[in-house]
Amino acid sequence: MSERVVPRSSTGEDHPSHHDDEEQWEPDPRRWRILGVSLVVGFMSLLDVSIVNVAVPSMQAGLDTSAGTIQWVVSGYALTFGLVLVAGGRLGDAYGRRRLMLIGLTGFVLSSAAVGLAPTAETVVAARLLQGATAGLLTPQNSGLIQQLFRGPERGRAFGLFGFTVSSASAAGPVIGGAIIALAGEEDGWRWLFLINVPIGVVAAIAVVRMVPKRVRREDDDDPRIDVPGALLLGATVLCLLYPVVSVESGARLPLLLLLGVPLFAWGFVRWEHHTVGRGHPPLLDVALLRRLPGYASGLSVGTLYFTGFTGLLLVLSVYLQEGLGWTPLMAGLLLVPFALGSATSAPLVGRWISTVGRRITVAALVTTMVGVVAVALVAPGREGTTLVLLAAPALLLAGLGGGAVVSPNITLTLADVPPRMGGAAGGALQTGQRIGASIGAALLMTVYQVVAGSVSPGAGLRAALLTGVLLLGVALLLAVRALRLERARA
Repeated sequence: MSERVVPRSSTGEDHPSHHDDEEQWEPDPRRWRILGVSLVVGFMSLLDVSIVNVAVPSMQAGLDTSAGTIQWVVSGYALTFGLVLVAGGRLGDAYGRRRLMLIGLTGFVLSSAAVGLAPTAETVVAARLLQGATAGLLTPQNSGLIQQLFRGPERGRAFGLFGFTVSSASAAGPVIGGAIIALAGEEDGWRWLFLINVPIGVVAAIAVVRMVPKRVRREDDDDPRIDVPGALLLGATVLCLLYPVVSVESGARLPLLLLLGVPLFAWGFVRWEHHTVGRGHPPLLDVALLRRLPGYASGLSVGTLYFTGFTGLLLVLSVYLQEGLGWTPLMAGLLLVPFALGSATSAPLVGRWISTVGRRITVAALVTTMVGVVAVALVAPGREGTTLVLLAAPALLLAGLGGGAVVSPNITLTLADVPPRMGGAAGGALQTGQRIGASIGAALLMTVYQVVAGSVSPGAGLRAALLTGVLLLGVALLLAVRALRLERARA
């Protein structure tokens, strides 16, 4: 039996308890406003994953550097982001969400300013790596706060808003990026993609200080020590997986040897976490407990594969529109508006139904996304101008409706039985899977696009990349169907 967690008070803090009496929990009357502040911070950090997609050509021209170097600006952020997520979640569990949000925001604002003001491409890459690491401290605090502040159907609605944040940040990034570059100019406009984070981050930090409650330490709290060896082993696992992916995108092949370290370090991490729990010390991530929770492993797999298939789609389409058809960043971003609108519409709505409908939403949403992407693959290549917009916009809207309805239900169901004291670390692990999937998917789909576009045509490259993404989404669909069957068998 996993240990139930009952928050102590309206501050949102919690402690382990062996009692199931949920009546001891009193909701914080400010919980929705606290969530709003948290989601603004989460949106800002997630937006920087996709906002640079439309800026690749202008960054390369403005910095007078190679495409491989600019690829590090795009993928390096995802690399350090994924490295820090679980450790950032665990730090929030141990020392409080408010403290970690303020530390992360400070680092994020300073590193964003450093990227925007950097004089050379090398400085941009270094600052971008630091920016990703600070974002990894921020993002897992969202799921941790939701676990602490909400119960029952309210938690589903809160995770629905979190899913809306994840989906809309991914979809709106190219749109916002294109608009900023159009306003500020293509040569140096990309710098404002990062400088805009400074005033927003300062306002968000003030809101965190005013709204998010401090953690109140008590004698019976969990041991706050951090499992440093576990963090290093997990970090090495993620690094050995993501670094070769990023390197392949920039043309290097030797780092592929690091993939041999993935199973070794992963095995070492699992063994060490079992050892740490056996000694009665706090683990970075209680692997055994999470494995026993219904739906956690399947939800982690579905989320990872969905982001593997989905993330590269918008990147490939953006590159095709700019390099293949000669569109401006703003024009490319505007074509993606229907996708963003679809995601923004469906994500908060499905949060209201998830407690009654369950995983059927995830299955239906994946099917909808796949149909929309197949439609884009059929109608977009070989068409230009108004015809392309009229045919692709409805298909992108459909794909967006499905995509927005995948993320929030999967997060809600995956974390449903996770104790709030582990909410940050478990949410961080879930988002690490998403970041790994996103990085692998972007590299894979861009590789498919470049190979086919170079040998056949840009339109054929777009179609091949989109259909590759559909195949990956199909694997996620199979796992979601399996999880649905297991859910019905348990019922």
